[in-house]
Amino acid sequence: MPRNLDLTALRAFVTVADSGGVTKASGFLNLTQSAVSMQLKRLEEAVGVDLLNRSARKLSLTGAGEQMLGYARRMLELNDEVLGKLTSTEYEGELFLGVPHDIVYPAIPQVLHRFNAAYPRMKVQLVSSYTRRLKTLFDRGEVDMILTTEDHVDPGGETLLERPLVWVGAQNGQVWKQRPLRLAFEHACIFRKAVHNALDHAGIGWEMAVESDSIRTVEASVSADLAVHACIEGTEPPYVERISHNGALPDLPAVKVNLYRAEVQGDEPHEALADLVRQAFHAV
Repeated sequence: MPRNLDLTALRAFVTVADSGGVTKASGFLNLTQSAVSMQLKRLEEAVGVDLLNRSARKLSLTGAGEQMLGYARRMLELNDEVLGKLTSTEYEGELFLGVPHDIVYPAIPQVLHRFNAAYPRMKVQLVSSYTRRLKTLFDRGEVDMILTTEDHVDPGGETLLERPLVWVGAQNGQVWKQRPLRLAFEHACIFRKAVHNALDHAGIGWEMAVESDSIRTVEASVSADLAVHACIEGTEPPYVERISHNGALPDLPAVKVNLYRAEVQGDEPHEALADLVRQAFHAV
């Protein structure tokens, strides 16, 4: 007799794989960590193989888990498409969401996926740029809502989280020990001044080793152990890690992630997108 896979367990598995761990996944799913772990165990028991490598320092997929992930995505996409087509109200249109490059992951892909499942006829155009430009676009009415990274919040804004900046470098990297300290940042990065001030106050010499208009260039340089970077705690990009410097580098200030959105009364998709953004960043 054919067996059926539990879609709830599959969704928990995909969310853990996408977010990088049970803790973050539990926030996205609005479940406790123990409930997410139970779903993963149930799925592994159903297929009879281990899907997660729990012996490594960082959670990773086994070979069977990588294969399962592709199947799970297809099954969930079909499930969400069916429900979206048959149960959604006929909202159609387009929303523009602006997000700074360095906080797109891990939250925004989850937001876009969940919004598309609920409003399949609505299109969300993601505008990824730096905070200053996003605020200019918002003031001009060219985007419907934006996220920003700032040390304050302007009138009309809503702070979703406040976290410290942390130092990040290559996995097992050594360049953070060099002096002057080699830095990599975008030209318009709002974190640069805070990092420079902290280093100057600590009496640590530094040089701007990598400057670019592309966050991908910065990330590639850092992952190659050519320089170090700073990002908001919990938003570390792939292929880098938080530097365990044991006080050799100064602590960095906290940064707010703020939400600004146009005043639109009674627009259900607009409200739903804002709620999904709030939920996602509360889970980061």
